[in-house]
Amino acid sequence: MAEIIVALDLPSSDRALALVDRLDRAADFYKVGSPLFTRVGASLVRALRERGKRVFLDLKYHDIPNTVASAVEAATELDVQLLTVHASGGLAMMRAARAAAGDHAVRLLGVTILTSFNATELAQLWHRQIQSVDDDVTRLAALAVEAGLHGVVASPLEAEMLKRRFGSDLLVVTPGIRGAADRAGDQARTATSADAVRAGADYLVVGRPVIAAPDPVAALAAIQREIEGVEEVVA
Repeated sequence: MAEIIVALDLPSSDRALALVDRLDRAADFYKVGSPLFTRVGASLVRALRERGKRVFLDLKYHDIPNTVASAVEAATELDVQLLTVHASGGLAMMRAARAAAGDHAVRLLGVTILTSFNATELAQLWHRQIQSVDDDVTRLAALAVEAGLHGVVASPLEAEMLKRRFGSDLLVVTPGIRGAADRAGDQARTATSADAVRAGADYLVVGRPVIAAPDPVAALAAIQREIEGVEEVVA
């Protein structure tokens, strides 16, 4: 069964922890991204762990192999459960990250193509014709698998394809989760939580639909009800 990770895309530790305490037992897993981590640092991660919460540290490391390895080693000291590196950093970089993680419990994810990209924007970035974003997501996921990473981050639109190609053991974490009536915002490749679960996503990262809701507890409960009983397409 897929799990929901609540994205703490908030401007301060006080507001982030207030939300965590308000959600209480309704949420066990939280994402800390680069804006909040840059503002408040590792203290927030420690506060979440002290509350018994699991942490997805989404800093998307992308640098030379030695620098990324050092960053991953530092992240393992925070006892986080999920950690991201950019798959476009290359095979050597991802292998260095995996080696630095060693036997720690943290699971490394390769970020494929950001959910804000569509085929037109990706063509501008790579300066070549893009027939489908799927091709580049698959190519980068294959590098992550070869490097020994535990999973990938991709949009819900690619989850089923990735599970069929690389098997059920590959973790697929999907941001870009929106309700049927929600605005996509700056996301180009989105889907509902139920559709993401049907596609085989292991974790659904949900931010604005919960944290911007008048009642975050009710909003999260509605999403959880939506995914209960949903059967995956990929056996």
